[in-house]
Amino acid sequence: MYTLLKTAHSYWAFAVLILLFFAITNAFIGIVKKKTFDSSDFRRSLFVLISSHIQFLIGLILYFVSPWFGKWSALGMGVMKDSQARLYLVEHPITNLIAIVLITMGWSMHKRQSLDVKKFSRIGIFYFLGLLLLLSRIPWNTWL
Repeated sequence: MYTLLKTAHSYWAFAVLILLFFAITNAFIGIVKKKTFDSSDFRRSLFVLISSHIQFLIGLILYFVSPWFGKWSALGMGVMKDSQARLYLVEHPITNLIAIVLITMGWSMHKRQSLDVKKFSRIGIFYFLGLLLLLSRIPWNTWL
């Protein structure tokens, strides 16, 4: 089960990163060209939100079935001294949780805006911040 979840988590991450990139690009194009925020922009942003939440849920399940999770009982707070264990058990999950919260905030804030430019800017800024956080804590040396 662990291997299947790890593979799903890795490949889904590619999809989420690509979708985030396109949603951010779309938002900034919408700001520059002063486009109206139409149903395709709405669906694109919603799809990214849903995809990122699915990724987080897969990661959350993976966290608890991972062999890394056993290090908590073995090392206790000594896990903070082991950089790889700290990445997998503390930094990666918490940073990605913050990234998902930012993406969700961008989605929620855009709905309250009446001006199209503000809708695009909320999506663009918060999705971009989420993307930066996601990219900062990916274990690049072990990914796939």
